[in-house]
Amino acid sequence: MDPVIVTGAGPVGLTLALALARQEVPCVVLDEGPGKDEPRPARTVVLREDTVALVERLTGTPLTGLGSRWAGWRSMRRKQVTREVEFGDADPAPLHIAQHELTGVLRAALARETLVKVAVDSRLDGIEQEGSGVTAHTRGPAGTWWRGSYLVGCDGPRSTVRKLQDIRFPGRTAVERYAVATLRTELPWTDEALLHRMPPWRTSGPSAGEIVGRPLPDGVWRLDWLLPPGKELVTPELLVNRVRETLTGWAEGVTPSYELLDTGVHTVHHRLARRWRVGRVFLAGDAAHLLGALGTQGLEEGLRDADNLAWKLALAWHHGPRDALLDSYQEERRTAIAARLRAADQVLPLLRGGGGLRAYVPGSSRGNDALLADGHLGRGALGAPGAYADSPLMPGKLTGETVVGTSPGSPVSDVRVTAEDGTFVRLRDRLGRGALLVVLVAPGTGVWDRKHWVTAGIMPRLAAAVTALPHRAELLVAEAYSGAAAHTVLLVRPDGHLVSAQSGVRPADLYAAAETALGGAAASATAAEDEAEAGAVAGSRR
Repeated sequence: MDPVIVTGAGPVGLTLALALARQEVPCVVLDEGPGKDEPRPARTVVLREDTVALVERLTGTPLTGLGSRWAGWRSMRRKQVTREVEFGDADPAPLHIAQHELTGVLRAALARETLVKVAVDSRLDGIEQEGSGVTAHTRGPAGTWWRGSYLVGCDGPRSTVRKLQDIRFPGRTAVERYAVATLRTELPWTDEALLHRMPPWRTSGPSAGEIVGRPLPDGVWRLDWLLPPGKELVTPELLVNRVRETLTGWAEGVTPSYELLDTGVHTVHHRLARRWRVGRVFLAGDAAHLLGALGTQGLEEGLRDADNLAWKLALAWHHGPRDALLDSYQEERRTAIAARLRAADQVLPLLRGGGGLRAYVPGSSRGNDALLADGHLGRGALGAPGAYADSPLMPGKLTGETVVGTSPGSPVSDVRVTAEDGTFVRLRDRLGRGALLVVLVAPGTGVWDRKHWVTAGIMPRLAAAVTALPHRAELLVAEAYSGAAAHTVLLVRPDGHLVSAQSGVRPADLYAAAETALGGAAASATAAEDEAEAGAVAGSRR
């Protein structure tokens, strides 16, 4: 079968290609550039724990040494600290990393991947598709025709793929603008990010508002100043003045020495493509959506697009397309992005507006600061990753359904599990392989050798039910899971979202939930029960 064509060699396109290769799907990446990225220290991204785990799983390279995990976060208003957050094992810090460092890790992993071909200096200028595949034409020194089974446009906000498919891209332009500087200096806060609103050295005027400081490795900081509405020209002199003024203010009168590494202006747009799929052509990342009103999180949603789409394309590539499964990519991801855009459009004007009666309500400023901080930290309405509770891949009410600490459709927590070979691994390490995961919560198993409990109790019946599922699945055992009672069975998608939590071993429910999660009509309870129970009986006799 023909490979999947990925247009665009940014972090989203590279991640998608790696994710498909890990599931034994060949890819061609059309890179209109020379195959390397120029370092831009002022272009950085903030990644939550789940997206860090995704990249590390795909590349086999730890990212922590390339970026900064903050010790904490503080919010300030004028001279007062209004909120402090300390990060630890129970509340992992986000990772702040330069985008060229992230792209370099992805490119290095792709260079070792035999299933992926990267075609440099290849600019897409034509797409033709029919029922059996897609043909793409590129121009450049090696201009040619490429044949693929599917094509995914990861080619950025000016996406050629989106334009060739005549997909509208409505939204708002220049929602916010930030002046950005990356510099090496010593600040009063060690490895601690901060949001400073209404700094005392800027007491009036439209520029009084907001500064965000985020540390990077080796004493480097990224500073973002929210600019007033309009088209004010950001000159080098203005940026240098902002740097000196801010450093002097934080150092209480004495300007510390600094080395200015890079500057820029970050303009935030809010746009959402009307369609994310046209036949065998898909959009992902900035080609499908523009968001990130807080400056650094738009890329992270693109990585989630790649994670969501990869396992669905892999299943279609290996086993034939299921339109419901492929359609669910748009339904899940577009809905999640739309929710974040709505939240930003509703909340940000209130946070930025100031004045009015709201300014006189006690505690309102603290609440605003908390909303902004949560957005920066990937929490709350402005920052939390989307859940797929209303996805067509979610099963209806099941007889044995139970409640755990993760709601259906949300990403599962990363817990230690026992794999089928008896080794202890993290649950996230088993994601992205194209298999469903079935996790049994069994307290006490962590202290006993697997051979003592693998054939005891409910394990044989559960193992047989897993074998009878309509798709390859891996059985894992966890000693504990948040909110789960003993003998709870979790069904998890290949991208780590919870399908269902069931009380005990219920083969019919497990089969029906799995079939729905794969985009097929759930089998009737009778048919599923006959097949699954037959397997369970056979397993109990072995």
